[in-house]
Amino acid sequence: MFDLILKTILLVLLAYCSLSVLYFFIFSVAGALQKKGDKNLNYSQPVKRIAVLVPAYKEDNIILSTAQNLLKLDYPKFWYDIYIIADSFQPSTIQQLQQLRVKVIEVAFQNSTKSKSLNEAFKQINKPYDIALICDADNILSEDFLRQVNYEFVNGAKAIQGRRVAKNINTDFAVLDGCSEAINNHIFRKGANALGLSSAVIGSGMAFEFNMVKNVLAKISVVSGFDKPLQLKIVEAGHKIKFLDEALVFDEKIDNPNAFKQQRKRWLLSQFTYLKEFFIPGFKQLVKGNFSYFNLAVLNNLVPPRVLLIAALFLFTLISYAFNNAFIYLSFTGLTILYFITLAMALPAHFINKKTFNAVLQLPKAMLLMTASLFSIKKAKNIFIHTIHTKTEISNPLYQTTNDN
Repeated sequence: MFDLILKTILLVLLAYCSLSVLYFFIFSVAGALQKKGDKNLNYSQPVKRIAVLVPAYKEDNIILSTAQNLLKLDYPKFWYDIYIIADSFQPSTIQQLQQLRVKVIEVAFQNSTKSKSLNEAFKQINKPYDIALICDADNILSEDFLRQVNYEFVNGAKAIQGRRVAKNINTDFAVLDGCSEAINNHIFRKGANALGLSSAVIGSGMAFEFNMVKNVLAKISVVSGFDKPLQLKIVEAGHKIKFLDEALVFDEKIDNPNAFKQQRKRWLLSQFTYLKEFFIPGFKQLVKGNFSYFNLAVLNNLVPPRVLLIAALFLFTLISYAFNNAFIYLSFTGLTILYFITLAMALPAHFINKKTFNAVLQLPKAMLLMTASLFSIKKAKNIFIHTIHTKTEISNPLYQTTNDN
């Protein structure tokens, strides 16, 4: 009886892992086959007004360098404004920001969230804009980022997600985090667009039609993961989210195990919360023919995090081998090989180096931290988990070649 129960459990797990790996594989292949589009970012293009919104919580260490970077972007100076939404900043930082050509909106909440900061900013902004670009306080944008966004909106886009890349690769965990981001970009954004679906957004480096996102965000108030319901409301309204592979957003990567665990805890909570909340609406939209909504609401959240899937495949392969069932053992072995091929296709070529190989040795530790996060998700349900940022410069020697892949 025990053998039958174990076999049944393994077969169920095999089916789930098979569907997950197949999902990743299809999107990875699609992303690999997608060709780059040609753009002419010339100065004779029509120019749209852009509001750059930067919600920042206790980011005194880096906000000045971020503001200075945004002021240097290659875009007509009187056609974009920078709004620093300062939550719990030191008075001295506010004074220094006010001396720059940026607009400072001070906010204070009993329980701080990005959605609250953004909604307050939209209430206070009384100048007309065509586009709202949302960035994190640690983001550094490529010089032509606004021109890339403007080009797409001039040509009819309503929602854009830029390509987030690693700002730093100073530790093994930072490298792993950078690899994870690159793989997610390839599968959930580039691959999705290649299949005719909306790209998933990622919380920063994302641009929307101004009034549209203002109205949508006014209905959103969540502790974390505000970008998930935001993207679903936009897709439900019939708009496609486009991924800009060449519009780079340099984002600080987690460089220590504790921060990695805290960040993943927040992400896992968001994934489980929104799977539960949007599972039924996802199927309703599928019946209406809105597969983009179904993909973002259900499939994206139903598949396990990439690191956890690696751990699961190894564990289930070992169990099936000990169980001495050739079919199940060979199936899990084949899935593991296919999954590594999938990840290899999704990882940009410039990440294939000695530094990445050394970082891969930290994967077992990352797997344990992710697993530990599963058991502490409930504690983070109503807590705003803030990631501390310290990097003010790009220290990633790979960034000069990121446009090559």
